[in-house]
Amino acid sequence: MKILYKLSKIILRMSNLDLYKNIFIEALGIEEKSFSEEIKYNEIPEWDSIAHMTLVSALEEKFNISFEVDDIIAFSSYVKGQEILKEKYKVSFN
Repeated sequence: MKILYKLSKIILRMSNLDLYKNIFIEALGIEEKSFSEEIKYNEIPEWDSIAHMTLVSALEEKFNISFEVDDIIAFSSYVKGQEILKEKYKVSFN
C-alpha cells in the first residue's frame, strides 16, 4: 500500500511531457533506452493498430480527454500526437 501511495505521489509530480513519454513507453511495451521522439506509427513492430488504441486510451485517461476519430487517425508520430494534444485539447507540455 505504501508503495502505491509513493508511486501516485511521484506521478502527480511528473510533468505532462514526462507522463506523455512514459505512456508511450508503457503502451508500446518498449524499453526506455529504445525510445526516441522520432518514433512513428508502424515504423516499429511494437506500434501496430492494437498498440495505437492502447496508447490513445491511456492518453485519454491520463489527460482526461476524448479523442475525436480524425485525431486518432492523424496521431501518426510522437511529435504529431504532442501537437494534437497541445493545439486541440489544450494539454500543456511546459
